[in-house]
Amino acid sequence: MTLLTKSVSLHPIYADEATKSKLRDGFASRSNPFNKKNKMYVIVEINGQQFKAEEGKKLFVHHIKDVDAQATVEFEKVLLVDNNGTVTVGAPTVEGAKVVCEVITPLVKGDKVLVFHKKRRKGHRKLNGHRQQFTELTIKQVIA
Repeated sequence: MTLLTKSVSLHPIYADEATKSKLRDGFASRSNPFNKKNKMYVIVEINGQQFKAEEGKKLFVHHIKDVDAQATVEFEKVLLVDNNGTVTVGAPTVEGAKVVCEVITPLVKGDKVLVFHKKRRKGHRKLNGHRQQFTELTIKQVIA
């Protein structure tokens, strides 16, 4: 009794063994974009707001007064640290943890928001505009 085996013929471009194995394995040979191991991030409070901070990430925070471009700013109100899956929660903050940032642009204006008030049949209309001011930061180092 003989077993029949099916041979797969590929296009000549894909004839080498390495490419055949990649085609056979399919998704197993690709890296998973959602599996981000060996990453450390912290939750830091800056001007009353909480941000997730990782090295190299850009943040737009509420305007910080009296800072210049390329100045270094440190934030020590670190509320949570996740170091490769090991989570440390502060009570209220984590001791010895801080985030070192560099100011890219000290003043960035946000989008304009229009606020319109109207009372029907009274002839009352009021239009108000507002642009929030931000500071652009780049996270240089996370110390935890």
